[in-house]
Amino acid sequence: MQLTTVRIEKPDTTNFILGQTHFIKTVEDVHEALVNAVPGIKFGLAFCEASGKCLVRWSGTDEAMIELARRNALALGAGHTFIVFLADGFFPVIVLNAVKAVPEVCRIFCATANPTEVIVAATELGRGVAGVVDGSAPKGVEAEADIAWRKGFLRPIGYKM
Repeated sequence: MQLTTVRIEKPDTTNFILGQTHFIKTVEDVHEALVNAVPGIKFGLAFCEASGKCLVRWSGTDEAMIELARRNALALGAGHTFIVFLADGFFPVIVLNAVKAVPEVCRIFCATANPTEVIVAATELGRGVAGVVDGSAPKGVEAEADIAWRKGFLRPIGYKM
């Protein structure tokens, strides 16, 4: 077995969801979950097929996000993984439960806009995701001023009253 890392290539502020699934119909079902959760959502989706033709299957509503998804899925090359890129103004928190509720979805590795590296294990059989490095390590523990900032940040963006 060989471990490597694959950096997710994307614009700094672009959010994405990386997960594992088990069936070719994932592309249609995740697409439907996203558009039903947020009408008008702009996204790109790609899925690494793990049998048959072993193609990167794809869908979406935004050409730039679709291209990001296809390119990153091909770079990952890990069977039965999927990646969804969300266009500006759309965030994982608004669609994550809908994606997790898709019957084929086995797990979510991450949902983030942070710089991300995926740890990929390669064997004679193929490639799989061993883990994800999502962003930077903590630099300390928040103080009272940091708590006040966090609470103040969430209210103006509409997540807390």
